[in-house]
Amino acid sequence: MTLTVIGKRFNVGQLMITRGACNELPQEEVWHNLVRHMNGDWGNVCALDWEQNDLALDHGGRLFSTYSTRSGTVFWIITEHDRSYTTILLPAEY
Repeated sequence: MTLTVIGKRFNVGQLMITRGACNELPQEEVWHNLVRHMNGDWGNVCALDWEQNDLALDHGGRLFSTYSTRSGTVFWIITEHDRSYTTILLPAEY
């Protein structure tokens, strides 16, 4: 699935979700956490990754967030350095 979305703090570009993430993740939780990502809430990343995301937001670079569903399934949201696209995926699909 692809969709172009303009983020609150940055443009996420074309939105993509992998087959595994689409099949396994509850849609409402994906959208909720995508909004968090677009607002600069990077989820469950370590402090260093959070800092790097904040720097990348201001100076260009890839943005990486990690979230968990209510049932405990971990998934990632990655926006490319040029903001051309954002991918929602399961870690095993990387």
